[in-house]
Amino acid sequence: MPTTLWLIRHGETEWNAAKRFQGHHDVALNEVGRGQARQLARRLEQEHQEAPFDALFSSDLSRAVETARATAEVTGLALSMRPALRERDYGVLSALTPEEMAVQQPEAWAHWCARTPSYVLPGGESLIVFTERVVTGLREVTRAHPGQKVAVVVHGGVLDCVYRAAMGLPLDAPRGHPIHNASINRVRVDDAGTFSVEAWGDVAHLATDGRGSLE
Repeated sequence: MPTTLWLIRHGETEWNAAKRFQGHHDVALNEVGRGQARQLARRLEQEHQEAPFDALFSSDLSRAVETARATAEVTGLALSMRPALRERDYGVLSALTPEEMAVQQPEAWAHWCARTPSYVLPGGESLIVFTERVVTGLREVTRAHPGQKVAVVVHGGVLDCVYRAAMGLPLDAPRGHPIHNASINRVRVDDAGTFSVEAWGDVAHLATDGRGSLE
């Protein structure tokens, strides 16, 4: 039986709203994000009552942890944090807006725009290394919960990696799939570790549209 992962992006932060790359920077939720986390928790509480979740995981960065804890409080699920589920390390692009990157780090910015898979952002990760980290981390979660229903709070870049792996999209292809703050994205992982998308970009539980930049 495949494991069903309910992959959820964390709520909005001030850096999301400003389109400032967060990466491994530990940025807390803003007021909008905390509201999104509460709305998400109510949705997952209802889902848990109808068909219980077996486990709850998150990245160890505070924006993911805070989002997940709202769900842990209403469901009674213990929260496990995994560093492997962090956002991509953007190195020299971290803490900058796109406009600032174009001026301060033109080479790294050009490679980011081109989505060069093997390019290692100075001080950070390549897309290849990041994707391998994410896929490996999620496969470890599924191996620990075979055939079960698991909620996992992660980041925009993590969701992008999973969608590409499931749909067979190359890492350098332009992104055409939505990645909203506090969105629910259901993915099945079979015994071979193969990902398949069951549902994507669900924000029906939010009073807002889940706005926020990818990173």
